[in-house]
Amino acid sequence: MHPSQVLFQDQQQPVLLPVCDHYAGSEKLMHKSISLQNDLGPVFDITFDCEDGAAAGNESAHARLVANLIASEQNQFQRIGVRVHDVGSPYFELDIATIAPIAASKLAYLVLPKINSAQQVIQAIDKVNQHFSPHRATPLPVHVLIETHGALAEVQQIAAIPQIACLSFGIMDFVSAHCGVIPANAMRSPGQFTHPLVVRAKLEIAAACHRFGKIASHNVTTEIEDTAIVAGDATRAMMECGYTRMWSIHPDQIKPIIKALSPRSAEINEAISILGAAQQKEWGPIQLNGRLHDRASYRYYWTLLKRAQQSQIQLPEQGYAFM
Repeated sequence: MHPSQVLFQDQQQPVLLPVCDHYAGSEKLMHKSISLQNDLGPVFDITFDCEDGAAAGNESAHARLVANLIASEQNQFQRIGVRVHDVGSPYFELDIATIAPIAASKLAYLVLPKINSAQQVIQAIDKVNQHFSPHRATPLPVHVLIETHGALAEVQQIAAIPQIACLSFGIMDFVSAHCGVIPANAMRSPGQFTHPLVVRAKLEIAAACHRFGKIASHNVTTEIEDTAIVAGDATRAMMECGYTRMWSIHPDQIKPIIKALSPRSAEINEAISILGAAQQKEWGPIQLNGRLHDRASYRYYWTLLKRAQQSQIQLPEQGYAFM
């Protein structure tokens, strides 16, 4: 049997997304991002920004620009999403009403910022579906920014909503919501991985995502010149906090994030060996190199291979049998 048939019979199969989510707000940066994606392939997502990353006072024209770019032939891989205005803004419905009829079929996902409760997410999704359902065959995946006290308090309920695919940590808004109690250095490394309130938020978001098979996306690194810092943040986000995706705010951050969050060749080879031996035993328990493995570890290694495939890492030939 194929791993997807046997390993997730009693639980939800996890969502898989590219490991890097690159944000672009201006027309120039949008075109540059699409060009880079077309060169590298769909190894990272692009999120066009109608909210904080866009200029104020030109909201309607900006939404049309975003819609037209997503609908264009430039969008080869259909891995471009959009962050709209928050649900309390008069521009929220303007954004979705503008984008839906033009770009619904090629839009990868929609990001909801400044959320305060699970009920607010449900209401927002209802409004999104009203506009997008007439223009696409399947429900539009929705990502939610967890950046307020209310959203963090209800993060489990938000992650449980079926149409949600990803939760992102908005560290800057979260820290500023504490009105100076959390110091500014907790918005960057090393403080962001040591301050108890920030670490707590990261862990609660990641735990909610893993409980419901959703993607946990880590916050930005504001350092745009030293790529070693970006790579270090991505590595710590994954190894210490359980994140498998991370924001990029500069093109130079994309490759370090992809490298840090993608499986290594040694891990891939180990996964193939374990899954191959397990398949021969019809997915019963095995012993390999002095270690016992069962379906729990098989799920881990199969998901690792799927993550490698998502990053377009060329697998050894035998690895493709499990895809």
